[in-house]
Amino acid sequence: MLEAAYYAKEMAAFILVGDAEKIRRTAEESQVDISGMEIVNEPDNIKACQAAVSLVATGASEALMKGLVDTSIVMKAVLDKEAGMRTDKILSHLALFAVPTYHKLLFVTDAAINIAPDLAAKKSIIQNAVEAVNNLGISNPKVALLSAKEKADPKMSSSMEAAELTAQHKNGEILGCILDGPLALDNAISKESAKIKGIDSPIAGDADVLVCPNIESGNVLYKSLVFLADAKNGGVVLGAKKPVILTSRADSAESKLISIALGILS
Repeated sequence: MLEAAYYAKEMAAFILVGDAEKIRRTAEESQVDISGMEIVNEPDNIKACQAAVSLVATGASEALMKGLVDTSIVMKAVLDKEAGMRTDKILSHLALFAVPTYHKLLFVTDAAINIAPDLAAKKSIIQNAVEAVNNLGISNPKVALLSAKEKADPKMSSSMEAAELTAQHKNGEILGCILDGPLALDNAISKESAKIKGIDSPIAGDADVLVCPNIESGNVLYKSLVFLADAKNGGVVLGAKKPVILTSRADSAESKLISIALGILS
Protein backbone atom coordinates (compact mmCIF):
# COMPACT_ATOMS: atom_id res chain seq x y z
CA MET A 1 0.00 0.00 0.00
CA LEU A 2 2.86 2.41 0.83
CA GLU A 3 4.46 1.79 -2.55
CA ALA A 4 1.17 2.52 -4.32
CA ALA A 5 0.70 5.68 -2.25
CA TYR A 6 4.19 6.82 -3.24
CA TYR A 7 3.50 6.34 -6.94
CA ALA A 8 0.10 8.04 -6.61
CA LYS A 9 1.41 11.11 -4.76
CA GLU A 10 1.09 13.22 -7.92
CA MET A 11 -2.69 12.67 -8.00
CA ALA A 12 -3.54 12.53 -4.30
CA ALA A 13 -2.29 13.39 -0.83
CA PHE A 14 -2.28 10.58 1.73
CA ILE A 15 -2.96 10.36 5.45
CA LEU A 16 -1.53 7.13 6.85
CA VAL A 17 -3.43 5.77 9.85
CA GLY A 18 -1.94 3.01 11.99
CA ASP A 19 1.07 2.13 14.09
CA ALA A 20 3.42 4.99 13.23
CA GLU A 21 6.54 3.05 14.18
CA LYS A 22 5.58 0.10 11.97
CA ILE A 23 4.63 2.41 9.11
CA ARG A 24 8.01 4.16 9.18
CA ARG A 25 9.87 0.86 9.58
CA THR A 26 8.00 -0.74 6.68
CA ALA A 27 8.64 2.30 4.50
CA GLU A 28 12.35 2.19 5.32
CA GLU A 29 12.60 -1.55 4.64
CA SER A 30 10.73 -1.16 1.37
CA GLN A 31 12.75 1.93 0.44
CA VAL A 32 9.59 3.97 -0.02
CA ASP A 33 9.74 7.71 0.61
CA ILE A 34 6.75 8.73 2.75
CA SER A 35 8.08 12.16 3.64
CA GLY A 36 5.30 14.69 3.32
CA MET A 37 2.61 12.15 4.15
CA GLU A 38 0.73 12.80 7.38
CA ILE A 39 0.76 9.89 9.87
CA VAL A 40 -1.98 9.38 12.46
CA ASN A 41 -0.59 7.07 15.13
CA GLU A 42 -3.07 4.39 16.25
CA PRO A 43 -1.50 0.95 16.91
CA ASP A 44 -4.84 -0.82 17.42
CA ASN A 45 -6.28 -2.03 14.09
CA ILE A 46 -9.92 -1.56 15.06
CA LYS A 47 -9.36 1.95 16.39
CA ALA A 48 -7.17 2.78 13.38
CA CYS A 49 -10.00 1.84 11.01
CA GLN A 50 -12.46 3.87 13.05
CA ALA A 51 -10.11 6.86 12.95
CA ALA A 52 -9.61 6.54 9.19
CA VAL A 53 -13.37 6.29 8.59
CA SER A 54 -13.89 9.38 10.74
CA LEU A 55 -11.40 11.35 8.62
CA VAL A 56 -13.37 10.47 5.49
CA ALA A 57 -16.83 10.97 7.00
CA THR A 58 -15.94 14.44 8.29
CA GLY A 59 -14.46 15.56 4.99
CA ALA A 60 -10.81 15.60 6.04
CA SER A 61 -10.19 12.96 3.37
CA GLU A 62 -11.95 12.16 0.10
CA ALA A 63 -11.61 8.36 0.09
CA LEU A 64 -10.80 5.45 2.37
CA MET A 65 -8.16 2.89 1.40
CA LYS A 66 -7.50 -0.44 3.05
CA GLY A 67 -3.92 -1.37 3.93
CA LEU A 68 -2.83 -4.66 5.53
CA VAL A 69 -5.74 -4.80 7.96
CA ASP A 70 -8.45 -7.44 7.40
CA THR A 71 -11.30 -6.40 5.13
CA SER A 72 -13.88 -7.35 7.77
CA ILE A 73 -12.44 -4.83 10.23
CA VAL A 74 -12.48 -2.05 7.65
CA MET A 75 -16.02 -2.79 6.50
CA LYS A 76 -17.32 -3.02 10.07
CA ALA A 77 -16.03 0.51 10.64
CA VAL A 78 -17.58 1.72 7.38
CA LEU A 79 -20.94 0.11 8.18
CA ASP A 80 -21.13 1.54 11.71
CA LYS A 81 -24.24 3.76 11.65
CA GLU A 82 -22.59 6.21 14.04
CA ALA A 83 -19.52 6.65 11.84
CA GLY A 84 -21.27 8.72 9.20
CA MET A 85 -20.19 6.77 6.10
CA ARG A 86 -23.52 5.04 5.47
CA THR A 87 -26.03 6.23 2.88
CA ASP A 88 -29.35 4.82 1.73
CA LYS A 89 -27.51 2.91 -1.02
CA ILE A 90 -26.36 -0.68 -0.82
CA LEU A 91 -22.59 -1.17 -0.71
CA SER A 92 -21.18 -3.02 -3.70
CA HIS A 93 -17.80 -3.75 -5.25
CA LEU A 94 -16.83 -2.68 -8.75
CA ALA A 95 -13.71 -4.14 -10.37
CA LEU A 96 -11.98 -2.70 -13.42
CA PHE A 97 -9.96 -4.87 -15.82
CA ALA A 98 -7.72 -4.19 -18.78
CA VAL A 99 -7.76 -7.62 -20.43
CA PRO A 100 -5.20 -8.17 -23.24
CA THR A 101 -7.73 -10.14 -25.30
CA TYR A 102 -10.66 -7.71 -24.92
CA HIS A 103 -11.10 -4.57 -26.99
CA LYS A 104 -11.92 -2.16 -24.15
CA LEU A 105 -12.00 -1.78 -20.38
CA LEU A 106 -14.20 -4.32 -18.64
CA PHE A 107 -16.00 -3.89 -15.32
CA VAL A 108 -17.21 -6.70 -13.04
CA THR A 109 -19.66 -6.45 -10.14
CA ASP A 110 -20.06 -7.72 -7.40
CA ALA A 111 -17.10 -9.95 -6.57
CA ALA A 112 -16.41 -8.95 -2.98
CA ILE A 113 -19.30 -7.61 -0.88
CA ASN A 114 -22.75 -9.09 -1.55
CA ILE A 115 -22.83 -12.86 -1.12
CA ALA A 116 -26.19 -13.76 -2.66
CA PRO A 117 -27.97 -10.55 -3.71
CA ASP A 118 -31.70 -10.75 -4.32
CA LEU A 119 -33.50 -8.92 -7.12
CA ALA A 120 -33.68 -5.59 -5.29
CA ALA A 121 -30.01 -5.79 -4.28
CA LYS A 122 -28.96 -6.58 -7.85
CA LYS A 123 -30.85 -3.55 -9.09
CA SER A 124 -28.94 -1.37 -6.60
CA ILE A 125 -25.64 -3.03 -7.55
CA ILE A 126 -26.33 -2.22 -11.20
CA GLN A 127 -27.21 1.39 -10.39
CA ASN A 128 -24.01 1.83 -8.34
CA ALA A 129 -21.91 0.44 -11.21
CA VAL A 130 -23.63 2.51 -13.90
CA GLU A 131 -23.21 5.73 -11.94
CA ALA A 132 -19.49 5.02 -11.36
CA VAL A 133 -18.85 4.07 -14.98
CA ASN A 134 -20.67 7.20 -16.16
CA ASN A 135 -18.42 9.24 -13.85
CA LEU A 136 -15.43 7.66 -15.61
CA GLY A 137 -16.64 9.12 -18.89
CA ILE A 138 -18.31 6.01 -20.32
CA SER A 139 -21.85 7.11 -21.11
CA ASN A 140 -24.66 4.62 -21.56
CA PRO A 141 -22.51 1.56 -20.74
CA LYS A 142 -23.58 -1.87 -21.97
CA VAL A 143 -24.50 -3.99 -18.94
CA ALA A 144 -24.68 -7.78 -19.27
CA LEU A 145 -26.59 -9.78 -16.65
CA LEU A 146 -24.70 -13.07 -16.48
CA SER A 147 -26.18 -16.51 -16.04
CA ALA A 148 -25.43 -19.99 -17.40
CA LYS A 149 -27.95 -19.71 -20.21
CA GLU A 150 -29.59 -17.10 -22.40
CA LYS A 151 -33.23 -17.88 -21.67
CA ALA A 152 -35.12 -17.52 -18.43
CA ASP A 153 -35.42 -20.88 -16.71
CA PRO A 154 -37.46 -21.36 -13.51
CA LYS A 155 -34.86 -23.89 -12.37
CA MET A 156 -32.12 -21.23 -12.54
CA SER A 157 -32.92 -18.24 -10.34
CA SER A 158 -30.16 -16.06 -11.80
CA SER A 159 -31.72 -16.34 -15.27
CA MET A 160 -35.17 -15.44 -13.95
CA GLU A 161 -33.84 -12.42 -12.05
CA ALA A 162 -31.86 -11.28 -15.10
CA ALA A 163 -35.01 -11.44 -17.22
CA GLU A 164 -36.94 -9.43 -14.62
CA LEU A 165 -34.20 -6.78 -14.40
CA THR A 166 -34.17 -6.53 -18.19
CA ALA A 167 -37.93 -5.97 -18.12
CA GLN A 168 -37.47 -3.24 -15.49
CA HIS A 169 -34.86 -1.59 -17.70
CA LYS A 170 -37.25 -1.61 -20.66
CA ASN A 171 -39.89 -0.03 -18.41
CA GLY A 172 -37.52 2.82 -17.54
CA GLU A 173 -36.78 1.69 -13.98
CA ILE A 174 -33.02 1.28 -14.58
CA LEU A 175 -31.51 4.26 -16.38
CA GLY A 176 -28.16 5.43 -17.73
CA CYS A 177 -27.23 2.20 -19.49
CA ILE A 178 -28.08 -0.39 -22.12
CA LEU A 179 -28.94 -3.58 -20.23
CA ASP A 180 -29.73 -7.13 -21.29
CA GLY A 181 -29.88 -10.61 -19.84
CA PRO A 182 -29.73 -13.37 -19.09
CA LEU A 183 -26.52 -13.81 -21.09
CA ALA A 184 -23.80 -16.41 -20.76
CA LEU A 185 -20.31 -14.96 -20.46
CA ASP A 186 -19.26 -15.93 -23.97
CA ASN A 187 -22.22 -14.13 -25.52
CA ALA A 188 -21.55 -10.98 -23.52
CA ILE A 189 -17.94 -10.66 -24.67
CA SER A 190 -17.82 -12.52 -28.02
CA LYS A 191 -19.83 -11.40 -31.06
CA GLU A 192 -18.86 -14.62 -32.83
CA SER A 193 -20.27 -16.77 -30.05
CA ALA A 194 -23.50 -14.78 -29.99
CA LYS A 195 -23.81 -15.03 -33.77
CA ILE A 196 -23.31 -18.80 -33.75
CA LYS A 197 -26.00 -19.17 -31.07
CA GLY A 198 -28.37 -16.82 -32.90
CA ILE A 199 -28.50 -14.34 -30.04
CA ASP A 200 -29.70 -10.87 -31.01
CA SER A 201 -28.66 -8.51 -28.23
CA PRO A 202 -27.28 -4.95 -28.14
CA ILE A 203 -24.78 -6.22 -25.57
CA ALA A 204 -23.46 -9.21 -27.53
CA GLY A 205 -19.68 -9.15 -27.79
CA ASP A 206 -19.42 -5.58 -26.52
CA ALA A 207 -20.25 -5.56 -22.79
CA ASP A 208 -18.80 -2.84 -20.59
CA VAL A 209 -20.14 -4.18 -17.29
CA LEU A 210 -20.60 -7.82 -16.29
CA VAL A 211 -23.08 -8.34 -13.44
CA CYS A 212 -22.40 -11.64 -11.69
CA PRO A 213 -25.21 -13.72 -10.15
CA ASN A 214 -23.45 -14.11 -6.79
CA ILE A 215 -20.15 -13.62 -5.02
CA GLU A 216 -18.83 -17.10 -5.91
CA SER A 217 -19.15 -16.52 -9.65
CA GLY A 218 -17.83 -12.98 -9.30
CA ASN A 219 -14.82 -14.09 -7.29
CA VAL A 220 -13.98 -16.88 -9.75
CA LEU A 221 -14.29 -14.52 -12.72
CA TYR A 222 -12.20 -11.85 -11.00
CA LYS A 223 -9.33 -14.19 -10.18
CA SER A 224 -9.52 -15.95 -13.55
CA LEU A 225 -9.02 -12.63 -15.34
CA VAL A 226 -6.08 -11.70 -13.11
CA PHE A 227 -4.24 -15.01 -12.90
CA LEU A 228 -5.16 -16.71 -16.20
CA ALA A 229 -5.74 -13.79 -18.54
CA ASP A 230 -2.96 -11.51 -17.22
CA ALA A 231 -5.41 -8.65 -16.76
CA LYS A 232 -4.47 -5.43 -15.03
CA ASN A 233 -7.07 -4.61 -12.41
CA GLY A 234 -8.33 -2.34 -9.68
CA GLY A 235 -11.35 -2.23 -7.42
CA VAL A 236 -13.51 0.09 -5.34
CA VAL A 237 -16.51 -0.22 -3.01
CA LEU A 238 -19.41 2.00 -4.01
CA GLY A 239 -22.50 3.18 -2.15
CA ALA A 240 -20.86 4.76 0.89
CA LYS A 241 -20.57 8.51 1.50
CA LYS A 242 -17.13 8.39 -0.14
CA PRO A 243 -15.34 5.68 -2.16
CA VAL A 244 -13.74 2.80 -0.28
CA ILE A 245 -10.63 1.54 -2.06
CA LEU A 246 -10.63 -2.12 -1.16
CA THR A 247 -7.58 -4.07 -2.33
CA SER A 248 -6.23 -7.51 -1.48
CA ARG A 249 -3.05 -7.77 0.54
CA ALA A 250 -1.70 -9.89 -2.33
CA ASP A 251 -2.45 -7.25 -4.99
CA SER A 252 0.49 -5.70 -6.79
CA ALA A 253 1.46 -2.07 -6.31
CA GLU A 254 0.21 -1.46 -9.87
CA SER A 255 -3.20 -2.93 -9.04
CA LYS A 256 -3.43 -0.77 -5.93
CA LEU A 257 -2.44 2.29 -7.96
CA ILE A 258 -5.23 1.55 -10.45
CA SER A 259 -7.62 1.15 -7.52
CA ILE A 260 -6.62 4.55 -6.16
CA ALA A 261 -7.29 6.17 -9.54
CA LEU A 262 -10.63 4.35 -9.80
CA GLY A 263 -11.61 5.52 -6.32
CA ILE A 264 -10.71 9.12 -7.07
CA LEU A 265 -12.58 9.20 -10.38
CA SER A 266 -15.67 7.18 -9.49
